[in-house]
Amino acid sequence: MNKESNNYTIIYAAVMVIIVAIGLAFTSQVLKERQAKNEAVDKMRQILRAANIESTADDADKKYDAFIVADYAIDKNGEKVSDNGFVVEMVEELRKTPENRKYPVFEALIDGESYYILALRGAGLWGPIWGYIALKDDKNMVYGADFSHQGETPGLGAEITTAAFSKQFENKRIAIDNVFKSIAIVKKGKKVDNQDFVDGISGGTITSQGVNDMLFNSLKGYEAFLNKKSKL
Repeated sequence: MNKESNNYTIIYAAVMVIIVAIGLAFTSQVLKERQAKNEAVDKMRQILRAANIESTADDADKKYDAFIVADYAIDKNGEKVSDNGFVVEMVEELRKTPENRKYPVFEALIDGESYYILALRGAGLWGPIWGYIALKDDKNMVYGADFSHQGETPGLGAEITTAAFSKQFENKRIAIDNVFKSIAIVKKGKKVDNQDFVDGISGGTITSQGVNDMLFNSLKGYEAFLNKKSKL
């Protein structure tokens, strides 16, 4: 075949594309299991951090099994609909109508005390934000919280991932006098009446508002469950 011909160029390019595609597909399959495991471990670490339990990539699964005694999913009426809440992803659930959504719940037992860890999902300035919040046995007082983001600005909105921000939520209430309020994010030095609040991120107004909306909208989905004082 004439290597200077157009046919040769087209065939050569087509063969190279096929070889590269096969190589990428093979690599994807080889790494798929490892990637899924890494994602699961990262999720475990986030859930544990919300309950003030630090872990590493090496011991997250053991600590998760030790402290998380139950995980399940509920519907908007607070009724259990699945015995496996870990596989529920809020990014997928939020695409559904509220009547069809499932909400994951993780029950932790730490030093003989029970806690409920709930999933959060919302939007920041540049992309999605998410997290987990742990409530004490009364399903109202916050025990801990952890937040993550996809693309918030370093030094500004990305500060929601810091302990300085998340620690503010400890001992805050999501309901006042049995009325759901959520927890407000306010500009430093400001306050709101008849609702617990924390300081927002300086220079990260839109991200702070995103966390504020995420808390209200996500926790609202759990409201019926939180009003149930008995275990499911």
